[in-house]
Amino acid sequence: MKETSRQLLWERRSQTPLLVLAVAFAAAYAVPIVAPDADPSVHRACTYAEWAVWGAFAVDYLVRLGLTRDRRHFVRTHWLDLAAVVLPLVQPLRLLRLVATLLLVGRRARMAPQIRLTTYVAGAVVGLLMFGSLAVLSVERDAPDGNIKNLGDAVWWSFTTMTTVGYGDHSPTTGLGRVLAVGLMLSGIALLGVVTANIAAWFIARFERDDQAERLQLAAIRELQEEVRALRAEVALLGGGGQGAMPAQAAPGVPSGASAGEQAGQAVS
Repeated sequence: MKETSRQLLWERRSQTPLLVLAVAFAAAYAVPIVAPDADPSVHRACTYAEWAVWGAFAVDYLVRLGLTRDRRHFVRTHWLDLAAVVLPLVQPLRLLRLVATLLLVGRRARMAPQIRLTTYVAGAVVGLLMFGSLAVLSVERDAPDGNIKNLGDAVWWSFTTMTTVGYGDHSPTTGLGRVLAVGLMLSGIALLGVVTANIAAWFIARFERDDQAERLQLAAIRELQEEVRALRAEVALLGGGGQGAMPAQAAPGVPSGASAGEQAGQAVS
């Protein structure tokens, strides 16, 4: 229990710094692609920043692994975190460092209870658009037959690909670019399905609440009707008992209007 609480405390405290580092990583990844003619020292600084952020995420994974009680269970349940930390070590797959960071940020973001589904979907859309635009621009800019040569073309291509519109005015020509396009299309379809399912679930929940309120009102009305019937039956019973009682007959020779004492005395005499 103590180790678990230490792990939760670490995750709670490290969440904000890791999100800030993820934003810094995105900037370091974007600068060499958006400004390829920048000074070589800027490119080297961006590369060092990328690896520093990746190292921070790797340290975070190792710390959480050390704080947990059942390490095998932690590795089995956090295999995506492990893959995101290990895969960027395989050179020259530089692009995997961006994928790894996005995966790790997504995993940590899902741990935060205050993040709503809408916020998560919006963040995923923005992240995928950024990732798709920068990634396809980096692999298609120098392609001989490529038609995605600047950031505007890349962003437009990402929008049309994620929404599965596919105008065809811009399309990747390299193998890696087409792999990115497939991943972006599948991600767009998945996000659209999540949004549609969320909206449908909201409507269903609203209808169920309305039906439940209507059922409660009908039950209350039936209960009131039963109480009214019971009261009517009780009133009818009381009224019938008073009318059925016969008045006592006076003794012979005694006036009916005489009092009870007078009737008793005359009867004795």
